[in-house]
Amino acid sequence: MRPANAVGRIVEVAPKVCQFLTYMENRRAMPPSAGEFIAPMIVVAAAISDSSGRWLLQQRPAGKHHAGLWEFPGGKVDAGELPRPALAREIMEELGVVLDPLAMHPLGFADDPGGNGRTPLLLLLFGATVLEGDPYGHEGQLWGWFTRAEVAEL
Repeated sequence: MRPANAVGRIVEVAPKVCQFLTYMENRRAMPPSAGEFIAPMIVVAAAISDSSGRWLLQQRPAGKHHAGLWEFPGGKVDAGELPRPALAREIMEELGVVLDPLAMHPLGFADDPGGNGRTPLLLLLFGATVLEGDPYGHEGQLWGWFTRAEVAEL
């Protein structure tokens, strides 16, 4: 049997979980207010590797959050989009390469609860391979193929 305080915590969290699941099913923003669920911004990223085992990374541009840091490419999921097609769209827009959404496989996720004026964020990371095209920084960003050792040095 669980201690009373754990049961109380489950009862307190359960409505927020239900709100989140409802949001994910409907993909509608719920108006934030004190004590209510604030829908996270859903962001997707692709861990793209080549036949040599190198990873495709791009550098965050100046003026953006985390400017200068290297990241797996990706972007925001628009309202009404599913994560995999959104990721394929973002990679085409940013780097001009085609990914097959059906061949993507989930690798993990990360979240940021937000606060202090920041929107909560949920990042979904997918493994992918380039189906067609050669990367090019369509938004002027630097990009490159990096070995695991090179990634550790960035």
